Amino acid sequence: MAHAHKLEILRGLIKFKSNTQKIWGVLILLTIVTAVEVVLGIYKPDALNAKFIGMKLLNWIFIILTIVKAYYITWDFMHMRDETKGLRRAVVWTSVFLICYLIFILLQEGDYVQGVFSNGFVKQDF
Repeated sequence: MAHAHKLEILRGLIKFKSNTQKIWGVLILLTIVTAVEVVLGIYKPDALNAKFIGMKLLNWIFIILTIVKAYYITWDFMHMRDETKGLRRAVVWTSVFLICYLIFILLQEGDYVQGVFSNGFVKQDF
């Protein structure tokens, strides 16, 4: 016999009465996060142009909001919440390490390319 899915989001802060309501709730949450990303991308506030760990604060906000969206898509739409603890950890920890690695590569290679362009040692056009 199948078990019922949990009907709350945001760590139980918002509860729903049915799976349909929960799907709409998660969709609205993801839409709001996407709208925030779009508004920040259009207006690019000057206050968020400050550097933080090698990148603009605005870029960090985009990375964090994208991870939040990926989390909720996986957690609720792919029903990762209802899986066993071992499977959840295998998927989540693999993703966390991959994201950290990709951010490291982004920072490392971006700094290298910026250094090449600023020092004038360009041998070929990228």
